[in-house]
Amino acid sequence: MIHHIVRKEFADMIRDGRFRWSAILVGSLLLVSLAHGWVQARKASQEHAAAQATTREHWETQGEKNPHSAAHYGVYAFKPRLALSFVDEGVDPFTGTSVWLEAHRQNDFLLRPAQDATAAQRIGALTAAQVLQHLVPLLIILLTFGAFASERERGTLRQLLATGVGWRELALGKALGASGALALLLVPAAVAGAAALVVANPGPTASPLARGAVLAGAYLAYFVVFLALSLAVSARARSSRTALVFLLAVWVVNGLVAPRVAVDLSKRVYPTPSAFEFARTVEREMADGVEDIAPPDRDESTERLLAEYGVERVEDLPINAVGVYLQESEEFGNRIFDRNYGALWDAFRRQGILQETLAAAAPSIAVRTLSMGLAGTDVEQHRHFAEAAETYRRDLMRQMNGDMTENSLTGDFSYAAGAELWESVPPLEYEAPPLGWVLGNRILSLAVLGAWLAGAVLLASAQVRRAEVA
Repeated sequence: MIHHIVRKEFADMIRDGRFRWSAILVGSLLLVSLAHGWVQARKASQEHAAAQATTREHWETQGEKNPHSAAHYGVYAFKPRLALSFVDEGVDPFTGTSVWLEAHRQNDFLLRPAQDATAAQRIGALTAAQVLQHLVPLLIILLTFGAFASERERGTLRQLLATGVGWRELALGKALGASGALALLLVPAAVAGAAALVVANPGPTASPLARGAVLAGAYLAYFVVFLALSLAVSARARSSRTALVFLLAVWVVNGLVAPRVAVDLSKRVYPTPSAFEFARTVEREMADGVEDIAPPDRDESTERLLAEYGVERVEDLPINAVGVYLQESEEFGNRIFDRNYGALWDAFRRQGILQETLAAAAPSIAVRTLSMGLAGTDVEQHRHFAEAAETYRRDLMRQMNGDMTENSLTGDFSYAAGAELWESVPPLEYEAPPLGWVLGNRILSLAVLGAWLAGAVLLASAQVRRAEVA
């Protein structure tokens, strides 16, 4: 009996011109956004690779100069694109993808596409994630809002039940029929996405297919939530019009209102300074120090070295006192950076936790954070790369100052190193965090999405059992 119901529901939907045109529109947008995202991601990866090779060449061919001058010459570090970033750009357009590494400074990231984009461009930048999070649920609503309500209005619901079909079988058959129709849209997109993963550059991660599988599972759970909610409302509503209006209101709150409210509320509860305020604070603390972090004194540094080596003149030191002082200045700056950036990252983390908690009011928030995490474009993985780049910067400065300390005994900047030193500096080799690390940061989103799934299925089951025949 369930087989007949599924076949009947599937055939009715396929014959419905509204479904065909809606599916064609949403499917086309999904495939186009996937293709566009893949092309853009591939182009960005190629540009980043070329830029990384160029900045490496500039570093190795900078000529003879003092190592500390080379530290100020600096290098660029480019955040790599992971394989799934073509599905969800996440925060990358807003955070930037490259950073300038130089002495005495921890710089902000550059190349932020959202900074140069107009409002219309931001709205028009449709990604596959946006289609999956907003348009597919809308299509599910349009498919299923009349599943029970329309049958009741036409008087066919009583006839179906009179044939011996139970409520459970009827609901399951309608759900499977709608799922079959949706599969005609989603399966080709999933196949295209999997093919793109296979031929794409996987980036600095060894598990693109595993990430893709988990991402597909998250979106599948999200779609089942809307399917179950639609069936529950259709079983409860007295008319198909009422069911449609209510479900559209749910869709608007879930996709448009709740995410914005969550972001604004998290910023109000855990405020962060503006870029200008943050830069001024760091600059002031670098100049004056703060609490128990005092800037190094060159005379005190020299006196300590004289006492340590048991000599009376700077000229008698076996090392360069200036190089030692410069590294002490770097270490002081690092403590200031850790203090300020640590507080900033902590505020972002608290904002993220609050937003994930508010996913209890809208499953789109949970699936959005999961999507960005699995695509490698969330705040946590941006921080992971930023900290790796900063660690590389500090190692580079330590090596430059160390070479000056060990090999220059003149006490000034007349000493010059050459290509041998520049080539001894290894390039930045970034390794993205594994899948387990990503999911560990998204436990709350997984739990909330799972709760939504279980709650929606239970609600649908309860409403269908209590549905009125007429």
